[in-house]
Amino acid sequence: MRKIFTLLFVMSLSMILFACSYQDTSDKVQQDLQEKTLKEATAQTGMPNIKNWRNRKLLKYIQELCDQEGLITYTYLENMSPVIVRGHTALGGKLTFFGETIGYGIPYATQYTNPQKAEYHSGYGWVSLPQADPDGLFRPTSAEGTWIIMNNPNTKKAEPVYVEPRTISLPFKLPMD
Repeated sequence: MRKIFTLLFVMSLSMILFACSYQDTSDKVQQDLQEKTLKEATAQTGMPNIKNWRNRKLLKYIQELCDQEGLITYTYLENMSPVIVRGHTALGGKLTFFGETIGYGIPYATQYTNPQKAEYHSGYGWVSLPQADPDGLFRPTSAEGTWIIMNNPNTKKAEPVYVEPRTISLPFKLPMD
């Protein structure tokens, strides 16, 4: 019994010492200074005096338009081949029609569920941990790819297509130009 109390005492003491040592880290000092600086900046400048909420209204309008059933869009790819313009080499930037699509592209890094979850761990407190999507995969925080729903030119059926600047994955063969 005495060994258990001794072990618990040593563990408690270790946790207290760990907590105290964390308070003296350079990260903690910088965090405290940053918070103090931002409080002063907010006190001096305040928040922007937004009256008309134009950007918020525009974003709401865009989201409502994107949510319409039957929204048809036309997807183009940018041709980045080098071209000579007035004696200088520049990227082409020419748009090439790719196909008829439904709605707008969804970035590959978009998650269906919240990408983070909070968990409590003794000794650390609340921590933020990555959370998988329902398919069990952990999406990256950013990615070059975009998902589009494209009408298959052969069957006229809507199918998902993954597009990256250098890679395009289709569930059907495109007609040759």
